[in-house]
Amino acid sequence: QAAAIFNSAFGSFLGIVITPLLLLLFLGSSSSVPFPSIFSQLFMTVVVPLIIGQIVRRYIKDWLERKKPPFGAISSCVLLMIIYTTFCDTFANPNIDLDKFSLIIIVFIIFSIQMSFMVLTFLFSTRNNSTFTPADTVAIVFCSTHKSLTLGIPMLKIVFAGYEHLSLISVPLLIYHPAQILLGSLLVPTIKSWMVSRQKALKLTRQPKAPVKV
Repeated sequence: QAAAIFNSAFGSFLGIVITPLLLLLFLGSSSSVPFPSIFSQLFMTVVVPLIIGQIVRRYIKDWLERKKPPFGAISSCVLLMIIYTTFCDTFANPNIDLDKFSLIIIVFIIFSIQMSFMVLTFLFSTRNNSTFTPADTVAIVFCSTHKSLTLGIPMLKIVFAGYEHLSLISVPLLIYHPAQILLGSLLVPTIKSWMVSRQKALKLTRQPKAPVKV
């Protein structure tokens, strides 16, 4: 959980610098970045709710454990609404100018990038001299390669407010988020089995060997 929170916050702040540079490199377009405004808005949308949640949790923890509100279902519904409204807002723009063939190519590239990142992080975290546990590897594979619409889209709207190609820039993120959900859902059973078997193997290797009687 700590790794996921750090990845989300750090990735958002890093994107403020990297996104305009990539836009300038690939599209030849520039954009002014209002850093004070972006940092303050990200602070209010990420850090402040986290702090308030941790403080409130201390006082209502027992009540939450008794009542067990369906926060998981609520967050999933909110996330689906964000994805749906963002799709509608993006593809309803008549100036998006994106043909079907280009959209298929984008989908293929994004799936390839997502799989490549997951494979590379898995190989990196399971190398021979690595000190990561199997549980660490699972966290690294999923947390370091994922990006959420809940922060990505607001950040794009803040950084590129008034930019005429904003809808076109949002398309890769709109595809990347469902792609990571799909790939993650497909990989969960496999990577869970790998983690359990690896943990059992590590326990067996760490058990002291019984003395051999002569």
